[in-house]
Amino acid sequence: MLVVETVAKIRRAYFVQQKPIKQICRELKVSRKVVRKVIRSEATPAFGQTATWRAARRARSTGLPSASRPTVRMAHILVIGASQGIGLET
Repeated sequence: MLVVETVAKIRRAYFVQQKPIKQICRELKVSRKVVRKVIRSEATPAFGQTATWRAARRARSTGLPSASRPTVRMAHILVIGASQGIGLET
């Protein structure tokens, strides 16, 4: 799985610095197939969604009854709040 920073480095190298795909592959140690895929795709990876689903999965595995487990929406609020420095009082 690619990290958002790697995707940004690939795009910057190709579009801004006009580097060839082969050189980008050597510098970032990724395959040409990956570089081509990143260049063709216009969408950026959704970082927040991955963190939200992980938090929801962790909540499910706690063994709590379903009524007291945080929902996916609550997990999303917790993740976004933590990234913005906002804490939830419980």
